[in-house]
Amino acid sequence: MIAAAHGNRELLAVPKTAFLCSRQVPAAAVLKCYDWAIAQRDAGRCVISGFHSQIERDVFHYLLAGTQPVIMALARGLKTRIEPELRAALAAGRLLIVTPFDSEVRRVTAETAAARNRLMLALADDVVVGYARAGGMLASLIEEITDKKIYRIVV
Repeated sequence: MIAAAHGNRELLAVPKTAFLCSRQVPAAAVLKCYDWAIAQRDAGRCVISGFHSQIERDVFHYLLAGTQPVIMALARGLKTRIEPELRAALAAGRLLIVTPFDSEVRRVTAETAAARNRLMLALADDVVVGYARAGGMLASLIEEITDKKIYRIVV
């Protein structure tokens, strides 16, 4: 499960929504993902995501502007340097960074991303899919999910 964490571990006890999105996203999905992120921020809901793809990083930007809790799941070992934009959220106790890997894993691969996604799904209460490219890794993973409610932003 979680091999390492940095931040407020109490966030593991709050209801969480996993946000997943393919790297290649049609334009129609982008604004809907942004609107969803803003709605989660305004409602104070905790979102867990890898925040790795461009759209996920944009969603993270919107979430970080709020005061709600956020969990970042890494597809590699913990960061050795915390970016300035994360420090305030960590200090406020509203950010938790988790990973299923030890510090030896330094590069993101398809395999580590899949393991990270499975960790997020195990921790989340429900799942929101911004967009899943047909035939992609994310689409395959979503087909395996049987124990969570899945919401799709773009069908």
